[in-house]
Amino acid sequence: MNDTAHDLAGAATLWELVERRAALTPDAPALLQAAASPHDDRRLTFGELRADAERVAAGLYEMGVRPGTPFAWQLPTRIETVVLSMALARLGAVQSPVIPIYRDREVGFALRTAEAEFFAVPGEWRGFDYAEMARRIPDPPRLVVAYDSLPEADPAVLPDPPSSGTDVRWIYWTSGTTSDPKGVLHTDRSLIAGGSCLAHALRLTPSDVGSIAFPYAHIGGPDYLVMLLLYGFPAVLLEQFALPGSLDAYRRHGVTVAGGSTAFYSMFLNEQRKDPSRRLIPSLRLLAGGGAPKPPELYCEVVAELGCKLTHGYGMTEAPMITMGSPDDTEEQLARTEGRPPEAMEIRIVDGEVRLRGEAVCQGYTDPAQTAAAFDEYGFFVTGDLGHVRDDGHLVLTGRLKDVIIRKGENISAKEIEELLYQHPGVGDVAVIGLPDTERGERVCAVVEQPKGAERLTLEAVTTYLGDRGLSVHKLPEQLQIVDALPRNETLRKVLKYKLRERFAAA
Repeated sequence: MNDTAHDLAGAATLWELVERRAALTPDAPALLQAAASPHDDRRLTFGELRADAERVAAGLYEMGVRPGTPFAWQLPTRIETVVLSMALARLGAVQSPVIPIYRDREVGFALRTAEAEFFAVPGEWRGFDYAEMARRIPDPPRLVVAYDSLPEADPAVLPDPPSSGTDVRWIYWTSGTTSDPKGVLHTDRSLIAGGSCLAHALRLTPSDVGSIAFPYAHIGGPDYLVMLLLYGFPAVLLEQFALPGSLDAYRRHGVTVAGGSTAFYSMFLNEQRKDPSRRLIPSLRLLAGGGAPKPPELYCEVVAELGCKLTHGYGMTEAPMITMGSPDDTEEQLARTEGRPPEAMEIRIVDGEVRLRGEAVCQGYTDPAQTAAAFDEYGFFVTGDLGHVRDDGHLVLTGRLKDVIIRKGENISAKEIEELLYQHPGVGDVAVIGLPDTERGERVCAVVEQPKGAERLTLEAVTTYLGDRGLSVHKLPEQLQIVDALPRNETLRKVLKYKLRERFAAA
């Protein structure tokens, strides 16, 4: 990390970081909004980001948003979304970002748990009416439609910005291992620490051009924004990532750093294989990401065929950046480890389980009982992941204790799907498992034991049933297996999911 970035990383709050970057390079591009047509592309400089966010903060203030006001938002990856989020950071509101794939079930829970007083949505977006969904939720918060316009006013009305970076001002949502989402409590400083780890590992410069092709409401959103603010380079924003459609935006903006998760690597690789004679993105020098397992074979294929480096890391909603590979690492380290932690992140292995302590770790959960269970007696966060730290300081993950499926970087609760499917009259018992998938990281597989005489279930019938009950599309099973009996142990008759994974992994 260069001296300027190191100095900026000490900012107390995200708003202070925005102000300091705007003072350093006000005219440097920060956000590049990619549109279907190059003529409709938009850009925002760091100076404009600060000025726009202050005007929007004033508009929100006149609407009644104050320091500490719970404000939820479910918005696509757009310039307006980043501006709104930074406006709320300027006010010191408590933000609760909700990723756009969530529907009534998860959104209702998030709004109630966060006690949201305001809820910003894009209106109708990609064929779904978010405003109508919000109105269906009992006792909905005040609705704000914030797609291509935001409330503005004279910043003279604003109080002083927040000075403390250790107050909880962010609630992120993760499915974890429970049926309902878990509200993860973060501070400005924990988000800055996570983003600093990512920025330091990737060895970036002001001449780089990044890309945010994932939902900005994901914990990776502020991770990436902190990186832009520390190093003063821009990122291309894509509302919807799809290949080959998104390639033109990457090419015309000269993206040098791309990625997101294992699924993104595979998508780029598949496109490259359609025409091996030319580089898919000539300017690309680095793919980087995390959030899902990365097979060593995939690393080797990316480097050989895409002609760029691949650095993979380990993070979660509770600790957005734990370890990260660096372009300076050896090929073996990049292929077979999750990288190294920064100096500020302590990793302890207890009975094979990874535990964490550091500034980037969350403050806990909205549920005090979940918080108590999440930390050990020494203040280390208990991840539920299995692994070991090598002599070279690199972390290797070997599995998970938590019964959670990671599909395209998003956590999916097996229990939630099981509880819904168990209500189906054609289901006697069910186990939902994650199976290895080269494109998604893992795919969702429902293994069903049917009652005698029941009509044989189909995958289409299962997904329709779950969709009708409000389950988000990204959680729907992609594979269905019907078995005579689920394998169980001899004591508590617990279903042995590892046997199901072994049996159906190659199906």
